[in-house]
Amino acid sequence: MDAPGAPSDPLQLIARLLLPALLIAAGLWVLHEFLAALAWAGILAIALWPLYWRLVRMLPARCEREVVPLLLVAGVALVFIGPLVAAGFIVAGESHVVVEFINNARHHGIAMPDWVAHLPVGGGALAEWWRDHLGDPATVQEWLGQMNPRALAESARQYGAEIAHRLILFGFTLLTLFFLFREGTSLAAQLRELSDRLIGQRGERIARQVIGAVHGTVSGLVLVGLAEGVVLGIVYFAVGLPYPASIGALTGIAAVIPFAAPVVYGLAGLYLLATGMTLAAIIVFVAGSVVVFVADHFVRPVLIGGAARLPFLWVLLGILGGIEALGFLGLFLGPAIMAALVALWREWTDGAPPAPAAARPPVPARRRAGARRGGGR
Repeated sequence: MDAPGAPSDPLQLIARLLLPALLIAAGLWVLHEFLAALAWAGILAIALWPLYWRLVRMLPARCEREVVPLLLVAGVALVFIGPLVAAGFIVAGESHVVVEFINNARHHGIAMPDWVAHLPVGGGALAEWWRDHLGDPATVQEWLGQMNPRALAESARQYGAEIAHRLILFGFTLLTLFFLFREGTSLAAQLRELSDRLIGQRGERIARQVIGAVHGTVSGLVLVGLAEGVVLGIVYFAVGLPYPASIGALTGIAAVIPFAAPVVYGLAGLYLLATGMTLAAIIVFVAGSVVVFVADHFVRPVLIGGAARLPFLWVLLGILGGIEALGFLGLFLGPAIMAALVALWREWTDGAPPAPAAARPPVPARRRAGARRGGGR
């Protein structure tokens, strides 16, 4: 007699395998425009999950499912949208400067800054080119006249539609993030149960590696990058660089991407050098190189590789390969995928025994109490 639920013939077995595969493929096809938003929501949920439980323990029990997720989602929206709104107000407030600049360029040409001629390499040739092309009002007028207003309006509409599309995806990310916080504990239990059924506790160990990689990547890239921006912003302010806060913020954003921060502080150093502030330029070059060297070779390998037990080479390959394949999203998914592959390799080669039940994350006391009350009804 066949076991209960076992397929009675090969066709039934094929149907049982084919139907879920078709349904999963159809679901991915329907959601393909939102997969990036779902991935971002998952990354943010994993990264902010410790903060979520810290707030749950601080606030009353009735705030767990609605208020705490709403607070975190509002915080994420403020962090991402706030700088864009502030930049929009600044641009709108300074738009008259752009209009005046264009009018002056039409009538008098574009004035050459004094430091261009003093550049140590190519300053004379660049100054001559500037006088012949940008300093001549007729040349500037001809260049501005080549701009087609209809083409500019069409480009503006395209960019506006793209921005609106990105905002919709970001809103969907926030909505998904809210429900991940709200139902995260039950969803994690369901995924753990599914993993145990399909591949045993090996899947749970791999999942812990992936979660550790996401936590480590967020700490190692985002937090360390922002710290680099703060430190170098102080250096910019100390040496007298114009707009030190803005350039420091730009350095911090660039520092999230490997090897990008030297471009920002290098340009800042070249500007100081061109304006005759040689000592300030040397300080910026040296301080930036030291800060980036310490962050990239000591701090980040410990935070990212240590959290996921990854060698730094695989961390770097995961970051760069992820950026190449998935864009900015790959910055966080790349190390997570590398962590899963390394964990799977260790499972195959080391033959590690199944993790004991005590190794699983404990269920918070508030959840246990709720489960007991629910079971008694």
